[in-house]
Amino acid sequence: MIGSRIKKAEVLVVGPDVERYTWAEGMTDQYMVNIVLRLTTGDGLEGVAGAAMITANGFDRAVGETLRYLLPDLMGQTPAEREAIWHRMRSLGTPQVPQAQSLIDIALWDMTARHAGLPLYQLLGGARHKILSYASTPLLADNQAYIDYIAERREEGFKAVKFHCWCNPARDLPMCEAAAKHFAGSGVELMLDVEQRYDLAGALKVGRRIGELGFRWFEAPLVDTDVEGYRELRRQTTVPIIAAGNTWIDLQQIGLAIRSGLWSAVRVDATICGGITPLRKIMALAEAHGMTVEIQCWGYTLTQAANLHVMLAYPNCLYFEQPVPYTSFEYGAVDVIRTDREGYVHAPPGNGLGVGIDWKAIEKAAILRFEVAA
Repeated sequence: MIGSRIKKAEVLVVGPDVERYTWAEGMTDQYMVNIVLRLTTGDGLEGVAGAAMITANGFDRAVGETLRYLLPDLMGQTPAEREAIWHRMRSLGTPQVPQAQSLIDIALWDMTARHAGLPLYQLLGGARHKILSYASTPLLADNQAYIDYIAERREEGFKAVKFHCWCNPARDLPMCEAAAKHFAGSGVELMLDVEQRYDLAGALKVGRRIGELGFRWFEAPLVDTDVEGYRELRRQTTVPIIAAGNTWIDLQQIGLAIRSGLWSAVRVDATICGGITPLRKIMALAEAHGMTVEIQCWGYTLTQAANLHVMLAYPNCLYFEQPVPYTSFEYGAVDVIRTDREGYVHAPPGNGLGVGIDWKAIEKAAILRFEVAA
């Protein structure tokens, strides 16, 4: 890899025709693009990354368009100098769409691991080969639908389920109580994610009760920046509290949140926080404070793969987030990530991210495509 220089970048913003879901009351079906970046060096090395952007009413091209203006400065750079490249991008002086920087960094890590002939998680540290997963649900119709859904996932091997629901305490809490009662003693862990849509009174009421019910965690009860609200929740409830993970994404911000006692665990996503380079530091920071980092994986297979490799590289993450139903999140992937009969996911089979890409399918569904070359 010494002497290799980045010669070309290809961007495809992919908007496939797949089934769409919602995860809150009153939300319209969400459109999720897969922004795919492929970097190539002059001597033929390749690195690939993918990130999701989710919006209502249509597909969003913003991340792709941001890459159009970042990538020319990447041409001619040495891919092994990921740290230097990351810091240069970070100091451009104006806020950037964070997925754009993340994509560049992840593609460079994929390229490096491929060159080394290793799966990325082994290059990063290789703490383990598998991790437990939880089924991350869409919004379902009613209480019985959630009970039936948990039963189906148990049959598939899942040992944990996280609810995306109405984000209305009056509907969410009876559903949580019904599910907890039905599966009491079954060994299934339950989590609740309400997408930052509660006020403090609702969050306290629901948080206290699901703490009594033994829920594994309560996710995104308040807007991530509600510092005093999160402190109060931690003070007045027993259920572990975590944030949504899309707002406090900088290492310094997360350090402040940890020192302020806002969360029981950290939550971020490699495709949102700037890539694997900063996520490695976040993992270490959390470990130094005795905390896990419950990494997001809501996105297509390339997004899932990047985050899974970090989880497998470090010991301080409890679960992989498995978006279900599977197929809508697997478009364009030859190698997919699915939970096995024992409730675990494993690294994809190849080197680097290890995910084979169906490039014909990706190109067919592309709504924006361009190249930048040296």
